[in-house]
Amino acid sequence: MSTDESPHPLRPAHSAHVVFGAGASIGVLGGMIGLGGAEFRLPLLISLFGFAALSAVILNKAMSLVVVLVALPARLSAVPAAEVAVRWPVAVNLLAGSLLGAWAGASWAVRIRSATLYKVLAALMVLMAAALVVTHATTLDTLALPLWAQMPAGVMAGFGIGVVAAIMGVAGGELLIPSIVLLFGEDIKTAGSLSLLVSLPTMLVAFARYSRDGSFAVLGANLRFTAVMAAGSVAGAVLGGLLLGVFPDLVLIPALAVILLVSAAKLARHD
Repeated sequence: MSTDESPHPLRPAHSAHVVFGAGASIGVLGGMIGLGGAEFRLPLLISLFGFAALSAVILNKAMSLVVVLVALPARLSAVPAAEVAVRWPVAVNLLAGSLLGAWAGASWAVRIRSATLYKVLAALMVLMAAALVVTHATTLDTLALPLWAQMPAGVMAGFGIGVVAAIMGVAGGELLIPSIVLLFGEDIKTAGSLSLLVSLPTMLVAFARYSRDGSFAVLGANLRFTAVMAAGSVAGAVLGGLLLGVFPDLVLIPALAVILLVSAAKLARHD
């Protein structure tokens, strides 16, 4: 099991208003680019609220699950259900790898030393920054793989995404969306809906694995904190969605990538 510090309740200095505001800020950032913002919430849980790495990951996973559950109906209403349903092989292909990856990633996260987990999280945040730039600042073209190569490539991509999502406590849309576009040739809008269908069961598997570890007690000790921040994240995501397109991607995406890189540098130095 990780050597994470023991879970602690919401500190008096961190009032409900501060927690809600922090969650809302993260939600706005994610909503403006069509994501949940969990990659921005993770360093905040560590640096501002003082949670140790594994505790922050577990709390982040719980909040990400709430945000995805709330976002799913709205996202599916944006793309006709029949249009998404006909593409079920894409979701199944990725799930074949992501479910295994989620279990493996969570199993590894609870066993490694906390100092190592901080560095792993820092490296993954750099990966998220790169994925953010590639997805939103470049034009993605399908790789046009033959079917015999497409299916194993989907499983392998799903496995890797499942591992990353479990270790960071995120939904994984930042990686799922470009993977769906590149491997299966779907448009960004459809890829966004498919990514939620893949990420939800993937998150549940990781959540189930974390629940078997003693560190999962952090969630029970911080239910109020989690509920307040999750509510803020959902409210912020709605506001961020309304602001979608207000700020040009040429300004917004590099700024968000820099935030991730700065957070990664801080996590890398964390003991």
